[in-house]
Amino acid sequence: MRKLKSLLFLLTVFCITAFAQPSPIDMLQDTSNQMIKALQQNKTALKNNPEVVYTITKRILLPRVDTVGMARSVLGRNVWMNATQAQRQQFTQQFVTLLVRTYSAAFAAYTDENVQFSPIRGDTADQTFIQVDSQIIRHNGAPPVTVTYRLLSSNGEWKVYDFSVDGVSMIESFRSQFAEELSRGNLDTLIQQLVKHNSERQHFGS
Repeated sequence: MRKLKSLLFLLTVFCITAFAQPSPIDMLQDTSNQMIKALQQNKTALKNNPEVVYTITKRILLPRVDTVGMARSVLGRNVWMNATQAQRQQFTQQFVTLLVRTYSAAFAAYTDENVQFSPIRGDTADQTFIQVDSQIIRHNGAPPVTVTYRLLSSNGEWKVYDFSVDGVSMIESFRSQFAEELSRGNLDTLIQQLVKHNSERQHFGS
């Protein structure tokens, strides 16, 4: 009987450990380590072949990002709620493509920087939203770059829904870019502009 109780206890502990949600910092650190390793392994090809860094970003980074939540926040609640399902899907697809290509340019310029995450105060177990501060340490003597991540807990895992670089929010930045078209209520026009922009942008910096 004691052996059975001991076995049940061990199984319970194993299940709790196996399915426990990793901490936000653990998730970000693991993602950062994978990205850095992939960038280092493909360093010679990064600047000449954009598809290499696109593939790395999509494979490692995107699964950790709440892309639909980002797209919804960029459009704003009213525009998102009034959009059709087809419009939401088309905008999200084009926005994610724009996002990947915009930030892949920074990854392509990778030169052995390190990322340091600041500890989170308090327990995150019962929280749905959390903020994590970090710094990108550069080895050329330049000041570190401050990056702040905002994450939400979704289906037992943490996902990034916004981030700020030196205080500039990614969501706010894209929202301001799209503001003029959205103020006219022209979501279809905005989608068409994104399709055109993404199809023309074959190289970094273009």
